[in-house]
Amino acid sequence: MNFRVVAEDLAFPEGPVVLPGGDVLVTEIRTGQLTRIKPDGTKSLYATTGGGPNGAALGPDGAVYVTQNGGFHWEERVMPDGSIQYGPGERPANYIGGQIQRVTADGQVSTLYRECDGEPLKGPNDLVFDREGNFYFTDLGKHYGRQQDRTGVFYASPDGKMIREIIFPMNQPNGCALSPDEKVLYVVETPTGRLWACPLAGPGEVAGRYVLATVPGAPPINLGMCDSMCVDGDGNAIIATLINGGITIVSPDGKDVTHVATGDLFTTNACFGGPDLSTLYVTLSGLGKLVAFDNWPTPGHPLNWATYG
Repeated sequence: MNFRVVAEDLAFPEGPVVLPGGDVLVTEIRTGQLTRIKPDGTKSLYATTGGGPNGAALGPDGAVYVTQNGGFHWEERVMPDGSIQYGPGERPANYIGGQIQRVTADGQVSTLYRECDGEPLKGPNDLVFDREGNFYFTDLGKHYGRQQDRTGVFYASPDGKMIREIIFPMNQPNGCALSPDEKVLYVVETPTGRLWACPLAGPGEVAGRYVLATVPGAPPINLGMCDSMCVDGDGNAIIATLINGGITIVSPDGKDVTHVATGDLFTTNACFGGPDLSTLYVTLSGLGKLVAFDNWPTPGHPLNWATYG
């Protein structure tokens, strides 16, 4: 499958969100900002969050909610073709702490949550709103040499009054998404490459979990890792896959797993857009690009509280 480049020269883009009117918002983790991208690729500053804004989603009040990982130490990598890429490393000296942030349309940034039951958030990564108007989010944590934080998955309200941990522990939980009927919460783990399916007894109530699939790895070491994700209208999980750079599609029963290569080891996130939700926007973070797969085979499932033009 071919894609077109929407925008370039982005500083490790993530968290794509289609805004009312059709512009796409991305987080730029390396520079600590949100950027609006028009269909012609024109970029403009939406807000400055500091730290490392990671995932983003529109809430019921029209504000953008951001999983703030607190920032990374950035490592320069020389690629085989001689080009330079920047990848996230350990927790930096100027780490601002994990947070959930709220960003208004005029760029005002506030912090909703820094902790849960007295335990600080370490590195929130991705989030998804449900029909109730609350949101699930993952905390991937930080690593320090050969050690890393033990983290989980949370459920919270957008008014800053309710947060609780609903899954613990997980191994660096990254992307999360809801099935179209909202009876299953999907969560992927980065280092294990596993897609977990978590049946829900009700909003924010996890009734169990099981591994639905593992993303395929790239030769010769057979390694594939998970980043963020979304779902399509048929309930397929659309997973941005690291190292084996691309998009991995997993059917709801886990039996069919398909991989679409993008050519970027740091393929980090995806979202659907366009009037018929048949455009899949993908962030190629290592290359600093937002790209689009037009006429994706299965249209996306509309996100709660989003407006598509």
